[in-house]
Amino acid sequence: MSLLLERSPRLARFVEGALEFLWPARCVGCDEPGTLLCEACAASLPVIDQRYACPHCGAPFGWLVCTNCAEPAPELERVASAFAYEGVAERLVKVYKDDHERRLAPVLAEALRFALENLAASAPEALPSLDAIAFIPATEEAYLRRGFDHMELVARELSKRLDVPVADVLIHHRSGDQRELGGEERAENVRGSFEVAGDVWGSRLLLVDDVITTGASLRESARSLVARGATVPLAASVARVW
Repeated sequence: MSLLLERSPRLARFVEGALEFLWPARCVGCDEPGTLLCEACAASLPVIDQRYACPHCGAPFGWLVCTNCAEPAPELERVASAFAYEGVAERLVKVYKDDHERRLAPVLAEALRFALENLAASAPEALPSLDAIAFIPATEEAYLRRGFDHMELVARELSKRLDVPVADVLIHHRSGDQRELGGEERAENVRGSFEVAGDVWGSRLLLVDDVITTGASLRESARSLVARGATVPLAASVARVW
C-alpha cells in the first residue's frame, strides 16, 4: 500500500484527507487539535547537541570520553541521534509505533535530517557522501502486529529529503525481548538476527533506526552489511536512551 501511495500522489492526497476527516490530527505532546506536533511541544524536544555527544554511540554526553563505549564499534564510524528519549521525543516514537499514527513518519524523518544537519554544523567532515539509506526493519512478528514497517516509512521520507535512495536490504529475524536485558545480554540476544538480502558491495550506507538503547541492534545490523562488502560511515536515530 505504501508503494502504491508513493507512486500515486493524487491517491496519497485523498487518503491523507480521508484520514484527517476520520481521525483529526492532535499533538502527540499536549493533545492540541489540528497538528501532530505543535510549536510549543516541538520547542520542548530534548535536542542532543552534537558538539558534546559521543561520536561512537550517539549518547548526549561524551565528546571526549563516553562511559557507554569501552571501545568504538569497528563497523560504525559515527552515530548521531536527534533527541534524548524522554518527554515529547518518547511520545513521538511511541505514538507512531504503538498507536499506528503513520502520519508521524515525515516528522520522524525530519528529526533524522535535523540530527544530520546538527552533526554537519559541528563536524562537517563527519557527514560523508552516501550511496543509499538502509534501515533496521521490523521483525515479521512486529510487522504483522503493526501492519507496517515503521522504519521503512521513515527511511522513504528521509530519502525524499536527502535525495538519496533507500536500500531495503536487511531482514530482521526474530530475537528475544530486549527490554529487560543489559548491554552484553542485548548484544548476545541479537547476534546473527540480521540478514542482508541484496547487493550492497562497495556501497556507503547511512543506517537509520528510531531509538538507540545500547546500540546492540545497530552494531549487529552494521556488521551484517559490512560482511557483505558495504561500509557504514554513519548511523542516525530519532532518539537515544540515556
